Amino acid sequence: MAEIGGVSPARRRDARTTVRSARLRWIVRPLLAGAIVLLLGACAHTAPRNPLATWVPSKNFDERRPVVIVLHYTEQSSVEQSLDTLRSRNSGGRVSSHYLVGKDGKIYQLVSDTQRAWHAGAGRWGAITDVNNASIGIEIDNDGKRPFPDPQVDSLIVLLRDLTQRLRIPPSQIIGHSDLAPSRKIDPGPLFPWKRLAEAGFGVWPAGDAGEPPPGFDPWLALQAIGYSIDNRADTVRAFHHRFRGMEGNELDAEDLRILYALTAGRVGPQR
Repeated sequence: MAEIGGVSPARRRDARTTVRSARLRWIVRPLLAGAIVLLLGACAHTAPRNPLATWVPSKNFDERRPVVIVLHYTEQSSVEQSLDTLRSRNSGGRVSSHYLVGKDGKIYQLVSDTQRAWHAGAGRWGAITDVNNASIGIEIDNDGKRPFPDPQVDSLIVLLRDLTQRLRIPPSQIIGHSDLAPSRKIDPGPLFPWKRLAEAGFGVWPAGDAGEPPPGFDPWLALQAIGYSIDNRADTVRAFHHRFRGMEGNELDAEDLRILYALTAGRVGPQR
């Protein structure tokens, strides 16, 4: 067959087929890539199933729900150093936290709220014995020897407001690492501004006009009612002093009894 314009009909058909194939590839490849990403994402987020059981799914469930927030100080010299530690290990092994708050107020997130970070270790708070599983951990960039700067505390308060509202954690359930592990830990230490947090509506603080405890008031039962373990009473008193009096000491005095009476009688300071 004679060619028209120097190109045969067969070649023109081949050219049109090639163009259509190229266009189709441009359309299909992104769709295929997107489908693969979605499939991999679904596989990555599918909860494990027990091979011993028949899978009959129910929609009546939700993610892990923390009920307490634990505050720490990093006891390191910089955010950069702490970010490295929290993504690798310290002298005791692998560690992490959900958040880190820098001195300048910048907030970093390292672990999802719905996942279990390794920040609390052995200890207990009230009836909670696996604190990692029931908590959000917040590390605060501080070496334990210096006051916490205002921008840092302001950002921490913003973060606490977000977490307590979004995750429905009671605002009173903000504790220190030393509260749950008084024999092992001292952070966030006696310089941490617990009263300022209470004025913003977080944690607990005794009212100034709570009055004297009644005769027979038992401070050890009161410490347990708040959440403290009294397995080592001296260490527990030290942790209590750090939090509510900003001082050292491991023996209870009359002011401690007044504070414990206020806290256990529900006579607490400013909270929203």
